[in-house]
Amino acid sequence: MTSPSHPFISQFASTRQTSRLDAEGAVLAFDFGRKRIGVAVGNTALKLAHPLTTIHGEKNDQRFAAIHALIAEWQPVLLIVGLPFHSDGAAHEMTHLCQRFARRLTGRFNIQALLVDERYTSRTASTALHQAGISGRKQKPFLDQVAAQHILQSFFDERHACPATA
Repeated sequence: MTSPSHPFISQFASTRQTSRLDAEGAVLAFDFGRKRIGVAVGNTALKLAHPLTTIHGEKNDQRFAAIHALIAEWQPVLLIVGLPFHSDGAAHEMTHLCQRFARRLTGRFNIQALLVDERYTSRTASTALHQAGISGRKQKPFLDQVAAQHILQSFFDERHACPATA
């Protein structure tokens, strides 16, 4: 794992990959969870993220088959994975699972995966859905993909504000 100069983003890259940080095209973002994976899509030129879908299930074969289909459809130049921490910045079990997920994405699809701090994205996603008139249990089908949207948008916003950091 290499660490860029900014703590917001960490990356997994192998020597067989070229850096895709400056490539133009689609970007897929993932809010990884044990039962669901929220997915968002955006474009490096527009720097706008949109919720895409939620992958359900706990079996890796099914999850990676769904991810493979999304990668085949969108042909992303980069993958973003939300990296959760405790509010004080300490790692926890999901932190390590997300790092593993990012390594697996890179290994399976040969596309660079960056980890982006996702603290509070579920809370901000829930607030955004509530403001859109979706509250309570009605949020469940959308929450993970909107959280992925917030992860991707924060990546775009950070890259726009500090383009020399990665």
